[in-house]
Amino acid sequence: MAGQNDRVSELLAEVWMSWAERGATLSAEDWDRPTRLSEWTVRDLYAHVAPAPGQFAELREAVVEGPAGLTGGAEILRLFNQPGGLAHTAAGQIAEMAKETAKATEPAVLIARFGTEGPAALAGIADLAPDTVVAHQLLGKVTVGALGELALMEATVHLLDLVAAVGGPAPAEGALHFTRGLLAEAADPVAFIEAAAGRGSEPVLPIIR
Repeated sequence: MAGQNDRVSELLAEVWMSWAERGATLSAEDWDRPTRLSEWTVRDLYAHVAPAPGQFAELREAVVEGPAGLTGGAEILRLFNQPGGLAHTAAGQIAEMAKETAKATEPAVLIARFGTEGPAALAGIADLAPDTVVAHQLLGKVTVGALGELALMEATVHLLDLVAAVGGPAPAEGALHFTRGLLAEAADPVAFIEAAAGRGSEPVLPIIR
């Protein structure tokens, strides 16, 4: 399990570096460019995904006794995206928070969060085992490994949104493969297999909002 967690951390740092490297090449016009997420510009997108180093310190402070109610990223995705889940009820609030952060944060600061601050903070909690249980404000008791999987998926999906807006290389192959697997795991297995095999008529996609 520790090996899987190390791999997720490595992939996450790699994807974050792609964000930093792409951000360093953007013009002022690029930062204001709209994305295919209609409510967000490129700058809003960076603000939404950029890791906040303080959150990692809070993880250590939030360690509690188990068991965890959520132990995998796919479980969190299913919870978020179910009817009435946070992906639906909190979408407006999440978008507004991204816009407020974007207005208050210079692009250079956002780039640094991806390129230096976030990876350093991630390394600072490397001693927390993936099955370490933490108290989460929205999720209750959840494992550190599950939160890492969710962060990697989100950084990868939104990097594709960034590429669609301003061009650039696709996410690293490892991150793409992991994200594909996590999304498939979050789907109903029978419906997903039948749809992928051209046999089912039940709508399966999108898996996440």
